[in-house]
Amino acid sequence: MPAPTPIVPAAVAEKLKALGEKIRAHRKALRVSATTAAQAAGMSRVTLHRIENGEPSVTMGAYLNAMAALGLDFGILGAPAADKNADERKDWIPARIRLADYPQLKQLAWQVHGTDALTPAEALSIYERNWRHLDVAAMEPRERNLVDALRLALGEGAGRV
Repeated sequence: MPAPTPIVPAAVAEKLKALGEKIRAHRKALRVSATTAAQAAGMSRVTLHRIENGEPSVTMGAYLNAMAALGLDFGILGAPAADKNADERKDWIPARIRLADYPQLKQLAWQVHGTDALTPAEALSIYERNWRHLDVAAMEPRERNLVDALRLALGEGAGRV
């Protein structure tokens, strides 16, 4: 059951609503489903829906997780340095996985046409079906972290990968 809605001034409520609308618009522009975005952010689809509606009872951490999963920056905090936060983000899953960023996945997904990005579920499915064709020793740590995070988050066939 969600937390009771705190009493907020009208100006704050309007800002939360605007933030939620921007998050929804960005998700839709990326053509990412609410379910996929929620999985990538580590929350339920209902929580993402509440964020997109600007509900003040949702935690700030949930808002930031949703934004991070969609590649949005909060603005006043500045963009995180990629190298500095690489270890902190090793279990992070993007809402859309760009084939160009993961060389072995790109090789496995040779039959995928018309897109340069996959959902986390699609990526894990491709890794699992074709694991025997991978050169695991040559896999970059970033790609191995992605596979581990996908297995952890989606839990599909964890014994095979």
